[in-house]
Amino acid sequence: MNLSAPFIDRPVATTLLTIGLALAGAAAFRLLPVSPLPQVDFPTISVQASLPGASPETMAATVATPLERSLGRIAGVTEMTSNSSLGSTRVTLQFELNRDIDGAARDVQAALNAARSLLPTGLPSNPTYRKVNPADAPIMILALTSDTMTQGQMYDAGSTIIAQKLSQLQGVGQVQVGGSSLPAVRVELNPQTLNKYGIGFEDVRAVLAATNANRPKGALEEGDRHWQIYANDQAKVAGDYLPLIVAYRNGSAVKLTDLGEVVDSVQDLRNAGSSNGKPSVLIIISRQPNANIIETVDSITAMLPQLRASIPSAIKVDVVMERTRTIRASLRDVERTLVIAVCLVVLVVFFFLRNWRATLIPCVAVPVSLIATFGAMYLFGFSLNNLSLMALTIATGFVVDDAIVVLENVSRHVEEGMPPLKAALQGAREVGFTVLSMSLSLIAVFIPILLMGGIVGRYFREFAVTLSVAILISLILSLTMTPMMCSRLLRPEKDRRHGRFHAWSERAFESMRHGYERSLAWMLDHGLIVMLVLFVTICLNIYLYVNIPKGFFPQQDTGRLQGFIQADQSISFQAMRPKLASFVDIVRADPAVENVVAFTGGQQRNTGMMFVQLKPLSERKESADKIIARLRIKLANEPGANLFLNPVQDIRVGGRQANATYQYTLQADDLDELRTWEPRIRQAMSQLHELVDVNTDQQDKGLQTSLVIDRDTAARLGVSPRLIDTTLDDAFGQRQVSTIYSALNQYHVVMEAAPEY
Repeated sequence: MNLSAPFIDRPVATTLLTIGLALAGAAAFRLLPVSPLPQVDFPTISVQASLPGASPETMAATVATPLERSLGRIAGVTEMTSNSSLGSTRVTLQFELNRDIDGAARDVQAALNAARSLLPTGLPSNPTYRKVNPADAPIMILALTSDTMTQGQMYDAGSTIIAQKLSQLQGVGQVQVGGSSLPAVRVELNPQTLNKYGIGFEDVRAVLAATNANRPKGALEEGDRHWQIYANDQAKVAGDYLPLIVAYRNGSAVKLTDLGEVVDSVQDLRNAGSSNGKPSVLIIISRQPNANIIETVDSITAMLPQLRASIPSAIKVDVVMERTRTIRASLRDVERTLVIAVCLVVLVVFFFLRNWRATLIPCVAVPVSLIATFGAMYLFGFSLNNLSLMALTIATGFVVDDAIVVLENVSRHVEEGMPPLKAALQGAREVGFTVLSMSLSLIAVFIPILLMGGIVGRYFREFAVTLSVAILISLILSLTMTPMMCSRLLRPEKDRRHGRFHAWSERAFESMRHGYERSLAWMLDHGLIVMLVLFVTICLNIYLYVNIPKGFFPQQDTGRLQGFIQADQSISFQAMRPKLASFVDIVRADPAVENVVAFTGGQQRNTGMMFVQLKPLSERKESADKIIARLRIKLANEPGANLFLNPVQDIRVGGRQANATYQYTLQADDLDELRTWEPRIRQAMSQLHELVDVNTDQQDKGLQTSLVIDRDTAARLGVSPRLIDTTLDDAFGQRQVSTIYSALNQYHVVMEAAPEY
């Protein structure tokens, strides 16, 4: 049976089949998403809960523990970590790789509903969750700067307008705004004045809470007229709060302005952002799963003029970091390598065949096989990435083999005088099974990779499938298009005219053949030496395998660095800001650095984060690791704080964010035992020459003030511990006591004791 005969006899249909495969692949090429590596979404969900003013210990005991007990009952959880800081708790759940993230999200929501009754009643909102991919870095960072507007106003524009518009773009996932907080009216009370008038913090809070109502007020109708009722039931700026009457003393009104200051400020004063040393608000943009990174970044870039027009002109919007620069360069290099590989294959074929008609056949077979593979990649939901394009580059050497086997056999019959059509039928029939067995054996080699489990299997599955599909398409073309083209393009040797190139190449081939004969004869005569060389080579390979450095994935130079700032645990926000500025100045001064953005504050006063965009590789001589090593020496001179820089990698495993490339997790049933062993292990690791920047996320040595309640006296005075806690929260917790409603957003009234107290 000759599988190729129907295709040889129907050249038009075979040509249309070939063109159809090529067009399908070309169309799919434009639709394929682009990413640095295959999209592997780690099923991870982050649960966030906040209780402003609560200590980390309170958050851990009253919020984290109930959430962990409830979330720990969910099936398929491989790792659960929690982090409790000032007023905030974050629980991260990582599920098995085959777990459906949407189903896991439903289970998480059910667990949160079950745990709600166990959580403190003072939570301003229910715990929230979001699906996250810890392996994905931000695709773009925007910096908002202004010479005239405050950071609160810039944050309002970024959060209310820019973030909303960006979230509507296809491919954009999470949009985070940092570096400041929303505008707010801040009421800073004088405790001594309150004591003078006999007014408590709770009394002021109750007045402020009742100031903004914004409730339905109904309507009036009289005859054929209808009036909607409105009222000035909202106080929107600080000036509206000054005349508020808090109480009456001795027949006189005690107004809010008598008790302290009311200013238009921000919701949280302890936030700061910096872009190249200038105060700024940062907008950090992440993509959706399976989104085309390059198209998403291009759509964001195209939208920037519209964004700039929708906010005050005094605010500048600059792109300080974008992820596609190295991705584009990397993919261009791989695509260039693929084209060069195809060209080299064609040149080698032409050099050996010395027949442009015969060379034309693999010239068509190889590109069509590779282009048609894009169609299968689109159907499988793959992307254009370094691994899939590397698979196509490797496949170039495989797909040409099938065409060469068929071509060489048909050419042999033609050179023996057989008509091309008959030679194509005869040659294809003789080697059809050989080509089939060759291709299937090659595909079988990649089956173990295809069936490999775990994270490595998920990453290399796309590589194995792409390579196997390319070989399979090459098999189809070798049994259809290749013999058909042989029957139409090949000519008998007597009909060919040879030029000087043929004569020169013939002499070259003869020289190669004679050289091979002599070397083969020498090896056959010196078998012992050959076996000794073989044995030494095997031993050398074993030695190299044992001693070569090993790792999960090669260290990448993506042109981006990420830094974590860790200062003394008792440092104030006012002392943290100059340290952040100092670190930014040191990093900016490096000649390989292009942009630096950083921010600090929020729930953890002694930490911060930095993003560094390096110059393109063509403009800098050093790798990212060498730049970090150079900066590490300069950064070590900052007292009381450390900056840990790491190159951003496309692969990151684990749901817990670490300050280094590797992390080691300590677990114990007793917290005191954990605190005892943590410094010992950290000290032992620091003494290893292979490790630098060994640090820990355990923070329990900060200064604290404890209030000891005399319960007998408190009971005699009618003061409960609950009232004491509430009063302390009112005074020192930046408590949000009222909400101001506007057309675009909601703002808060924040009450606390004046800073000097």
